[in-house]
Amino acid sequence: MTDDVLIERPQDYPGVQLIRFNRPAKKNAITRAMYAKMANALTVAGTDNAVRVTAFLGTEGCFSAGNDMADFMAFAMGGTMGQEVLDFLRALAGAAKPVVSGVDGLAIGIGATIHLHCDLTIASARSVFKTPFVDLALVPEAASSLIVPRIAGHQRAFALLAAGEPFTAEEAQEAGLIWKITGADAIEGEVLALAANLARKPPEALRIARQLIRGDRSDVLARIDEEARHFSAQLKSAEARAAFEAFMRR
Repeated sequence: MTDDVLIERPQDYPGVQLIRFNRPAKKNAITRAMYAKMANALTVAGTDNAVRVTAFLGTEGCFSAGNDMADFMAFAMGGTMGQEVLDFLRALAGAAKPVVSGVDGLAIGIGATIHLHCDLTIASARSVFKTPFVDLALVPEAASSLIVPRIAGHQRAFALLAAGEPFTAEEAQEAGLIWKITGADAIEGEVLALAANLARKPPEALRIARQLIRGDRSDVLARIDEEARHFSAQLKSAEARAAFEAFMRR
């Protein structure tokens, strides 16, 4: 259900669009319908003058556990994956306006790689970033195989994306993957205040500054597509089906 992700425009924070994961019983695992709703929100924000910044938040103790495993299983067993994930990743990577995020607790899989496309991320000290792609017989996504080595270097990128090692908030900050660490009870307020502060800045100057900092995004979009081809192929593999079945038996 699309209520599993909420799109809000908080009255106390003019110019801010908030995308809030709202599926705590499933650790905010992301379904196809949720991807579609988030992609649409990002697309609308790009042309809506009332939105100057988008912020992502999860729930207490969990940003997101990643993609819903039932969708993976359905595809592995012969179903269709659909375009929702790719539409969301392209909309996020190509977002025309600033994107910020706040993490409290679990940030797994795409719940971790989303933040690579955010301009500023605040995390609580208890947050954990983990990408168990290879453990599930899958490969990195969201252009993480391009972005993380650029930011953090080969060894930390390999540890996160291939070895599946968890990063604490402190380790993620040291690696340049997040901006700031704060208390769990302060996450939402600090992220929304940060977004509102950006929304008050001269929009054209901010747009140009952000564009200069981010640079050309064509290589990022190309890597998203390249990773997606490998990801889809691996989803159909025998080793992936075995890994999913083992996961579902836990």
